[in-house]
Amino acid sequence: MTALKYKELKSLNSADLKNKLSELKKELMKDNAQIARGTTPKSAGKIRTAKKDIARICTVLREKELQEPKQVAK
Repeated sequence: MTALKYKELKSLNSADLKNKLSELKKELMKDNAQIARGTTPKSAGKIRTAKKDIARICTVLREKELQEPKQVAK
């Protein structure tokens, strides 16, 4: 699994980012469960990469949220 690039993430819309985020979280949960059972994961750096990708996606989602104009209720 390769790390997701920041530029690639910025080009995606919010729905795609949320889908990717849920996929990565499921994958991370599966890998953590595998470690808890005592088996070794296929790739040792996979967990670290997944955590960093999740953080990147959360950052991009937050940036998009802040860029949207706020509507004031009158």
